[in-house]
Amino acid sequence: KDIRQVKLHLKGTAFQLKVWEALLKIPMGNLSTYGAIASQIGNPKASRAVGTAIGSNPIAYLIPCHRVIQNSGMFGGYRWDPMRKTAMIGWESFHTAV
Repeated sequence: KDIRQVKLHLKGTAFQLKVWEALLKIPMGNLSTYGAIASQIGNPKASRAVGTAIGSNPIAYLIPCHRVIQNSGMFGGYRWDPMRKTAMIGWESFHTAV
């Protein structure tokens, strides 16, 4: 059994669960946008709702909401401090660089 495997029981709306599941598909060291997540879950006009669902993520880092940025390339806000988001993105980028 892979020691990195974690099982979680998350409580949220159906929409939130879809968003959080999409976040789990973003590979370490990669970034996505609110709009891309909205499109990925089949609701391309729901960027703001995606942002709200991401902000409701109860488990920082395990559900990698820090990997989502604005379409402009700005990192945007982060429930657990924007500087922490910047640090996590930098750490992942460094550790996945070829």
